[in-house]
Amino acid sequence: MSAAAETSRSLQKDWWLRALAVIAHPRVTFAALRDDSDEAAEARQQPILALVILAGIAGMLSTSLAGQLLDDPNFDRLNVALWAFIGGGIYGALVYFFGGLMVYALGHGIGARCSFRQARHVVGLACFPLVLSLVLVWPVRLVFYGEDLFRRGGSDTGVGDAFFEALVVASFAWSLGLVVVGLIELRKASSSSSSIA
Repeated sequence: MSAAAETSRSLQKDWWLRALAVIAHPRVTFAALRDDSDEAAEARQQPILALVILAGIAGMLSTSLAGQLLDDPNFDRLNVALWAFIGGGIYGALVYFFGGLMVYALGHGIGARCSFRQARHVVGLACFPLVLSLVLVWPVRLVFYGEDLFRRGGSDTGVGDAFFEALVVASFAWSLGLVVVGLIELRKASSSSSSIA
């Protein structure tokens, strides 16, 4: 194996670990975005793509439309899963692109000289709490309520459901907080590079 391929593989492994570490060490993870070289950006593409798709699925499951899918007799469990996966991919891509555009504009508004790619990567990494809700909250919610989650009425009401809803809303708020941290880190990078110059 060539040295370049080994370096690329090592960078990819580092970014998979950083993507997971964004929860515990967000500043360190977002500070690593300062390296906007093509090699670094390529190394973080796969983990960010995974986060965006999984967060998109969590976002689709959180819509009011999801709560009535099985009211349609033509829909079954497989249709719900496909709807969540395909719709989640599209939803995640839209949030990634337009959210990145907003972060890019906000970044330039606060003096962070970041690229559009860095802004999109901030959004992608900030999606991790939504992925946590998909992995930790939704399976438990499905165990408690089953198909009632995808029907109007049913057992998915009351205090228990309100608790699960609060956890999902908290994951969205946490993601927004991570976007703010990412913007702050990109601004720090801009101000430190301008003070050096």
